[in-house]
Amino acid sequence: MQKYFQIKYVNYAIIFVLSVISLTFLTSFVNRMANPPVTAEIDDAIFKYRAEEVIQVNVLNACGVNGLAGKTEGYLRNLGFDVVEIGNYGVSLNETIIIDRVGDSNSAEKVARALGINESKIITKIDSTYYLRASIVLGNDYQTLSHLN
Repeated sequence: MQKYFQIKYVNYAIIFVLSVISLTFLTSFVNRMANPPVTAEIDDAIFKYRAEEVIQVNVLNACGVNGLAGKTEGYLRNLGFDVVEIGNYGVSLNETIIIDRVGDSNSAEKVARALGINESKIITKIDSTYYLRASIVLGNDYQTLSHLN
């Protein structure tokens, strides 16, 4: 009789462990579906010059913190974005913004998600003299960006 109870508790323990593992996988799956990873590839619906083209951006420092544009450049390049230039913006900004340079809101939204910037901070300012999809202008709220936390 005692052996029966030992087997019964072992079975309960195995069922509990398997339930926890299943719940963990289910939670991970739901999280992945709700928050898909950001890719630097341009959406297929957008005109591309080459099939392998990725989102090209420049990073401009508008807060005066040395090395901030370089840190952001490295972070974005690790994600697969093509950072073609870093530099200074010229005037100080309180908030970080994304400037959509070609009217491609999907690409600008991907850049914003990669940095943890609210999509309401995207402005469209089409300028064909820029050979990139978006400009990132780092403001005084730079500490709220996901790659600096």
